[in-house]
Amino acid sequence: MAEADGLVNAVDELFDSPGGEILASFRSYLRKRVKMLAVVFCIGFMATFPLTKRFISWLIDPARLPENVDIIVISPVEFILLQVQLAAQVGLLCMVIVFVTEGGWRASKNLAIRQRLAELKVQSPRPNSTLLATLLVAVVLLTCGVTYAWNWLIPMLLEYLTNDAQAAGLSTEWRLTSYTGFIANLAVASGIGFQAPLVTLLILRMEIVPRTTVRSYRRHIWFSAFLLGALLSPPDPLSLFLVAMPVIVLFEIALVLDTLTRQER
Repeated sequence: MAEADGLVNAVDELFDSPGGEILASFRSYLRKRVKMLAVVFCIGFMATFPLTKRFISWLIDPARLPENVDIIVISPVEFILLQVQLAAQVGLLCMVIVFVTEGGWRASKNLAIRQRLAELKVQSPRPNSTLLATLLVAVVLLTCGVTYAWNWLIPMLLEYLTNDAQAAGLSTEWRLTSYTGFIANLAVASGIGFQAPLVTLLILRMEIVPRTTVRSYRRHIWFSAFLLGALLSPPDPLSLFLVAMPVIVLFEIALVLDTLTRQER
């Protein structure tokens, strides 16, 4: 019970802190820009939909599949619904990118936020350069996560799961939506998970949460990493472990880096 009360107090401190005010400003910005974000989603959807058929054909090329695996569809509308789903995911990604970029730019122009950054001695003569560097790091980490999933995680899991099924005497026929969802979920989970060091360092440097508090709730963060892996990865223990472990390792690296480069006040 005491531990639960401590967690509630930590959340209250978060919303009462200057960092919590920054998060509140993002929420207010989101409410005002819903229509613009909806337009961005539609543009991303319409631009992507004509390309989805070619992408799916490339994805199911026999050279990318384990041996003796066939891709099947089990309903007349499965293929077109998959195209809609992929286009919608790209539209959502475009919406998130625009929201984060414009929201960050507006936050850098906000007087209260700039004063807070000055107090933390991270104020830059050109606030946009800090935002640009943050976005660049986020893109690099996203690329690393997707590369990790595509070149190592996905092939290893596909080979392992295929051999396991074939060793039991089962024929390996995969449903198109299940196969595509398997790949997409692992890529997205890895891309998001690899943002852990950036998010951790931003939270610590802006003192949204003190380093001591983050350390005291380390096991809760580890559990959250496994929960994220469970939500975004396929429902097997190996996928869960291989998605969650990089997040935990990168989180710990960020903590060590912050400890070595900054003295907590």
